Amino acid sequence: MQKITPHLWYDNQAEEAASFYTSIFKNSKVGSVSRYGDAGAKVSGRPKGSVMTLTFELEGQQFIALNGGPIFTFTPAVSFFVSCERPQEIDELWRRFTDGGRVLMELDKYAFAEKFGWLQDKYGLSWQLILASRTQKITPYLMFVREQHGKAEEAMKHYVSIFPDSNINRIERYGKGGQEPEGTVMHAVFSLAGQEFIAMDSALDHRFTFTEAISFLVNCETQEEMDYYWEELSEGGDATAQQCGWLKDKYGLSWQIVPAILAEMIQDPDAAKSERVMTALLPMKKIDIEVLRQAFEGR
Repeated sequence: MQKITPHLWYDNQAEEAASFYTSIFKNSKVGSVSRYGDAGAKVSGRPKGSVMTLTFELEGQQFIALNGGPIFTFTPAVSFFVSCERPQEIDELWRRFTDGGRVLMELDKYAFAEKFGWLQDKYGLSWQLILASRTQKITPYLMFVREQHGKAEEAMKHYVSIFPDSNINRIERYGKGGQEPEGTVMHAVFSLAGQEFIAMDSALDHRFTFTEAISFLVNCETQEEMDYYWEELSEGGDATAQQCGWLKDKYGLSWQIVPAILAEMIQDPDAAKSERVMTALLPMKKIDIEVLRQAFEGR
């Protein structure tokens, strides 16, 4: 199981978006589906029986999509960096992604790449496409802007200190005379639990920042592990206004600290069991695995 999974919040287009993404990336598939029961429908306002979450995989990278209503929207502060090995591949991806989408940087030759483009797709999710070969095909890309500007390096060090099997692979910095402050992060690659991420600072007048529309779900095996990630990632952030294992760290990035067994419980074919679990889960901030187990077993 992937330790850290990008979690994408849609209004009601999760199934459509997952189908679209898996149709344009090779080695991709839609996975398990969970549906709203009585408790979830009451809280969310979504129709009972409609799709709540679904998992999907793109080029070996796992994602989760949620139909959560029009509460949060995607911003370019978190995008997905796609490495393409052939010009035909990047051209085709660009064609598919820009259909109904919005171009942020034209697909063109730049000083840092033979071919690169940045866009928001028709669902608002941001993608960066580059003609380059990398081991990890699709990589989450964090842009630190506005009040978070200049904190990319600090954030990377913070995250690397929390997750095992993690390190900062390389950092490229802005030089003198540019429009960005000298020494801030122009491009950095770091790994968390063996998964690559990319980060940068941008001092430009961006009208967006991190939102809950993209969070990173941390799968945990034990309560002890959950308590650890909850305490470490919420330090200096905000865990009081969140529910169901969600928190915001001190840089404004959202995380979900959840037991790996939760998905099995919610997707159990016995509707009474899954409904009891959801009823127990909804009031929680930090998740208590034992309470969920008791609810699942009807104790």
